[in-house]
Amino acid sequence: MITKYDEIVKKLDLINPIRYSKDRNFIDGSVSKLSPYISRGVISTRDVYRFLIQKGYTLKVMQKFVQEMIWREFWQISWIHKNIDEDLRHPQQDVKYSGMPHLVHNYMTNIKAIDLAVKSLYEKGYIHNHLRMYVASLITNIAKYHWKTPAKWMYYYLKDADWGSNALSWQWVCGTNSHKKYYANQENINRFTKLNQHATILDRSYNDLSTMEFSTKFSKVCNPNFTVNFPNSDVFLNEPQKPICIYNYYNLDPKWRKEEDVHRILLLEPSIFKKYPICDQSMQFMIDLSKNIKGIKIFVGEFKDIPIKGSKIFFKEHPLNYNLQGVEDQRDWICKPDKFFPSFFKHWNFVLSELYYRS
Repeated sequence: MITKYDEIVKKLDLINPIRYSKDRNFIDGSVSKLSPYISRGVISTRDVYRFLIQKGYTLKVMQKFVQEMIWREFWQISWIHKNIDEDLRHPQQDVKYSGMPHLVHNYMTNIKAIDLAVKSLYEKGYIHNHLRMYVASLITNIAKYHWKTPAKWMYYYLKDADWGSNALSWQWVCGTNSHKKYYANQENINRFTKLNQHATILDRSYNDLSTMEFSTKFSKVCNPNFTVNFPNSDVFLNEPQKPICIYNYYNLDPKWRKEEDVHRILLLEPSIFKKYPICDQSMQFMIDLSKNIKGIKIFVGEFKDIPIKGSKIFFKEHPLNYNLQGVEDQRDWICKPDKFFPSFFKHWNFVLSELYYRS
């Protein structure tokens, strides 16, 4: 996966929002694959939106593509307002296990699309969004596992890991953040993956799938290892003393306060990564992306351990920056309403009217 900023920006020119609206649910569809760079804060949803507008696309023709970016922003805003680490609206129903189903963890379900997706997750740190929903549905609604450990497992390996989108998507699938559970049968999986598999546990009608008797096929539980391996810290003494810009896993924006004479610190707080762990691949991806920021130094430790010495501190707003103190810059939203809408479609209708008003 590319990590040089100039090459990342060139990927914007490859977006085809019209084709995306027609084939995005197919695993070989016209998705942008920009999510790892948006999640890491290298580029923003606003950057993508403005680029497409400047390229001549109207909001009308790219509405579905924009809506998907607004979903991402909505999850982030929900994270600001809600405790998304717990069942959000309703308790998860019919839970039999906690942990991870061994067969899924070891890509041994005999459902080709899901086994290939899990293998890709481990090897590449990426799965198409539709496949993520298939995996989540199998684990929570068929195998009857609580959503949180599997959500952490997926987050651990994803290079586009974003706890807001990830946790709330899992909760949407299992019904704790929606009015009903999401099911995918084998016919649906075959259609969007272009496979032709039958005789799996999912090869039945939706009615039969949602009412089927509990199967012990996935009863063997495993508890994933979420070890986090940190890089070595660079020497940082804050000499000469200057203001400090704090970067982290969610903010690697090379443009942010670029012209200012400041120290630039990539802060890796063990307390945050203990709560939301990531794998070695994801750690290295972050470090490689940080090299786009001139003069940045890695600091492994808590915010309070930085030798601030009275320097002014700058950081970008994010729900995981609760330890930070200083000047908080807002993220680059496409549109962030002043009012929180718990419903996505109320949020979307407000944003859509606002965007049409601006255009």
